[in-house]
Amino acid sequence: MVALFISAARKLALKIASYGVMHLVVAILVAFAITSDVRMALAIGMVEPFFQTIAYTIHDRIWHVIEKRRLATGLEEAAEAFSSRLGVMSPGEQMRVHGHKHGHAHGHHGHSHALPRSFKQIAVKTLTYGLMHFTVAVAVAFALTGNIRASLAIGIIEPLVQTVFFTLHDRFWTRIENRKAAEKAALTEQRTALR
Repeated sequence: MVALFISAARKLALKIASYGVMHLVVAILVAFAITSDVRMALAIGMVEPFFQTIAYTIHDRIWHVIEKRRLATGLEEAAEAFSSRLGVMSPGEQMRVHGHKHGHAHGHHGHSHALPRSFKQIAVKTLTYGLMHFTVAVAVAFALTGNIRASLAIGIIEPLVQTVFFTLHDRFWTRIENRKAAEKAALTEQRTALR
């Protein structure tokens, strides 16, 4: 149990650290492109990612809870659909899953509607990240420059660039997590087969 907790904490720390480094580089480059001032770009690049990393951590934790709940609610339906396709359900369960009621088909063939990583969910997650990022970027840039036009420019351009990188970062980490989960499942299956 302790090893599992340490592993999860280490994975979260690596994810947050990689996001912070990515964010730092992009923030400095965008701020320099807008202000043409190396010192101001470095100041914005150092301060803004700090606040964005805190906001990102909160955003990521909220979405982790949302995704976990959606996966949990879709798990039973997915299991039923899988069992139905394998033909291991009782005739009564098959009728319920396939949508038969009183002998009449309703056209439902036991497929799962559970899409824990659907395009819609990814789009909403990316949009909420973009809105959060815009607010933090404008606030930090204005606090440092005192220039509302430059702050709005940074607030509009920098989050757009960061949102692209956030999506790539998120997909990268999702692939890592899926690969590790698949490896763990395969290892568990091998251990079970050996018993």
